[in-house]
Amino acid sequence: MKTISVSPPTRESTTHQKILSAAKRLFARKGYDSTTTREIAQSAGVAEGTLFRHFDNKKAVLIEVATAGWIDILTELLTELCEMGSYKAVAQMMRRRMLHLRDNHDLFRVCFLEAQFHPELREKIQTDVIAKMTDVAEAFVQTGIDRGVYRPLDPRLIAHVFLGLFMVAGFSHDTLQADEMSPEAMKDMAEGLADIFLNGVLVRET
Repeated sequence: MKTISVSPPTRESTTHQKILSAAKRLFARKGYDSTTTREIAQSAGVAEGTLFRHFDNKKAVLIEVATAGWIDILTELLTELCEMGSYKAVAQMMRRRMLHLRDNHDLFRVCFLEAQFHPELREKIQTDVIAKMTDVAEAFVQTGIDRGVYRPLDPRLIAHVFLGLFMVAGFSHDTLQADEMSPEAMKDMAEGLADIFLNGVLVRET
């Protein structure tokens, strides 16, 4: 069996990631305007000059914090959709995704709050992330419609609803509420959202 070797991350890539991680934490807690590049560098354990070797300015840090985080989420979503054995398995997938929302607490806060004040960030998220995530979800839904599993509705509209469940839930429960949800409460919420997405809210006529 051929062994595949994986190269360890370089010192530069590790430094780059430390800067992004530090910036995400600070932007989420203090806000973009109240965070300085010196604070980001200190939190990352690097010199301020090192930060500027990796990024042109603070705005470049903000944009990469948001887009890189969402690209990771997109990759995970695409992988899970491709590996599903059945279309009913979307309920289990949604539960897994929802249970991991807390892991993305800082990302959600930065994206939803700062995108209101930075049009270039909002545009970057829309074109590089949201549109691609919607394309992936739409293709998945369309295949389900073609196989007779889902109702013949507008697949892109369904994709928007599907993704909106994660975004709204992540923003409202992981960002705005002071009290953290317990794992049991998060699981119940995930199962409720999955049920609403798959079955709707109206009682079916017999």
